Amino acid sequence: MIFGIHTLSKSTGASFTTIFSPESSLTQATSSDENQLDFPQLTNKVVENEIEIEIITTLGTIKAKIFPDLAPKAVENFITHSDEGYYDETIFHRVLTDFMIQGGDPKGDGTGGESIWGDPFETEISPQLFHIRGALAMAKTNAPISIGSQFYIVQNPLDVSASADPTTTPDEIIDAYISGGYPSLDQLYTVFGQVIEGMDVVDAISEVETDSLNKPLQEVKIESIKVID
Repeated sequence: MIFGIHTLSKSTGASFTTIFSPESSLTQATSSDENQLDFPQLTNKVVENEIEIEIITTLGTIKAKIFPDLAPKAVENFITHSDEGYYDETIFHRVLTDFMIQGGDPKGDGTGGESIWGDPFETEISPQLFHIRGALAMAKTNAPISIGSQFYIVQNPLDVSASADPTTTPDEIIDAYISGGYPSLDQLYTVFGQVIEGMDVVDAISEVETDSLNKPLQEVKIESIKVID
């Protein structure tokens, strides 16, 4: 069972190959008045209902904030795994320049990892969270309930604002997509956090040399993930 996510054409933003195409997602209720929503990914400030974390890698530290109110299962799973050292010494097993970096698999080959409950859990979709550059999200297979432990960080720095669906994407998020991201992943995967410091580290990881399966030839490890009080 390989956990994968869509890739896009860098020049056109159109979909091309996938490892697995998600069949469906379980969604949370959305607000009918989009103008009343806030978009916590658009600020680096960590507020009371958010949690700050540090992902310490062999190439540097990535700081992020995660959103327990908007993706409660994903956050509980990620925090518990982090506190218990589940991610310690694991590698980024899948790296694609101008797309994303993926880790969280104790097997290191994209086939492993489980949730803190043993069984996989469902996708959590929030109308406030999107796949802008720096988004932290959970990987899954093509099965609708298949999230385990693997996660990814969106790295793409290219302007993809034109490929965002204006009927479902708020203007503020379309503006954010000018700085990069992958809007074709919206509403398909659980975004549960946002990098607030260390995108240079994410970029450095994305540029390492890889094999034909997009696995780095030289291991890039997660040394630990820490929750900041």
